[in-house]
Amino acid sequence: MTTTPQQAASADTVRGGPSTTPRGTDRGVAARRHLWKHFTRESAYGEGHEVPIIVRGDGVYIYDDRGRRYLDGLSGLFVVQVGHGRRVLAQVAAKQAGDLGYFPLWSYAHPAAIDLAERLADNAPGDLNRVFFTTGGGEAVETAWKLAKQYFKLIGKPGKHKIISRAVAYHGTTQGALSITGIPALKEAFEPLVPGGFRVPNTNIYRAPDDLREDGKAFGRWAADRIEEAILFEGPDTVAAVFLEPVQNAGGCFVPPPGYFERVREICDTHDVLLVSDEVICAFGRIGSMFACDDFDYVPDMITCAKGMSSGYSPIGAMIASDRLFEPYASGRSSFAHGYTFGGHPVSAAVAMANLDIFDAEGLNDHVKTEASAFRRTLEKLLDLPIVGDVRGAGFFYGIELVKDKQTRETFDAEESERLLRGFLSGALFEAGLHCRTDDRGDPVIQLAPPLICGQEHFDEMEQILRDVLTRAWSML
Repeated sequence: MTTTPQQAASADTVRGGPSTTPRGTDRGVAARRHLWKHFTRESAYGEGHEVPIIVRGDGVYIYDDRGRRYLDGLSGLFVVQVGHGRRVLAQVAAKQAGDLGYFPLWSYAHPAAIDLAERLADNAPGDLNRVFFTTGGGEAVETAWKLAKQYFKLIGKPGKHKIISRAVAYHGTTQGALSITGIPALKEAFEPLVPGGFRVPNTNIYRAPDDLREDGKAFGRWAADRIEEAILFEGPDTVAAVFLEPVQNAGGCFVPPPGYFERVREICDTHDVLLVSDEVICAFGRIGSMFACDDFDYVPDMITCAKGMSSGYSPIGAMIASDRLFEPYASGRSSFAHGYTFGGHPVSAAVAMANLDIFDAEGLNDHVKTEASAFRRTLEKLLDLPIVGDVRGAGFFYGIELVKDKQTRETFDAEESERLLRGFLSGALFEAGLHCRTDDRGDPVIQLAPPLICGQEHFDEMEQILRDVLTRAWSML
């Protein structure tokens, strides 16, 4: 078939730009030859297998280089809170780059970082008033562990260096953050890791012991007490901090049972152990409040955050610490010998400020709190499918656990999960127009975390696509 120049131009417009690189290579070919994708089986994209190329976004939708539209049911990667295509954020970035494109925070400050630090401190609970900027969530977690270690050395408790986190929990990929992560399969290729990370049970009540499954408060007490058990076993004089997500991501959106964080806070206070709320995913409206610890009524000693701070329009993260943790550095010669070249980058900080302005102007936090019940009700319709065992989550952050048998809660074995998730569901859901996550870092789940601007029409669209694809998946088992 011969393509006219007009047709070629039209195709380029649909694709969002030229289909070749500046060197004249087809972009799909160049992606296979040169782009090393993250968390990807590269063998899946050999000759004859196309790499999905996303060229633009608009609101809650993304578009590929063929002009096909997909509902972004994962906000990119739990990131794009305010939706795609917010030109005001691009304009703010351009203005800031024109004024001051870069300067470090190493002994200096600039207005964008100062303003954002004040705003984050104002939104944080309690006396969490000190903001240490990073470029992402893993760096924020790394920062929190390093601060915990040095803090205890400075106050005369040098033995406190160990970290407790939960089974299946994901906290990052750097050597330190990976040591806090509770997913063995992610760690084994990189061991030995940083010593000092220990695991306790998570809060998946769907898989709780039979005698606790129907009593959320009792289960919450049981799960929290496992943290104290671990502290006592390791020795309180060796444990520095407990790292917990408000809603645990990996495994499929485990919500905290009633009383869980109240008991954890009590345990940490009793044994002088710091409580770190890892909110890289849960902060900035994902659960409802600006910081999710407020949604579950606890005050941590540190918050780690990133993703939604700028809705992904420019990379930025932060560790927010209490005044207590800053106090040893406030006088004398002690310094926190830690930092990142691009931490608190002026463009990223300015974009984050403008992003949070959108939150305020459009009432996004209240929108999530108002619409969260409708999102839950819509997804719970899927419980009539034989393959759906559980629907769980909070705010705009949900996991759908898939099972072989609803009555016994029997899960899929590794080979079955491989065929179900990677062999069918991942591709079929995307082909049907839904970007989401299929995950088996635990039991098989589908995860949804759409932009915070979504409403009932988008919830319905997600449910209808999921219903169709899951029905087909069950028929193939």
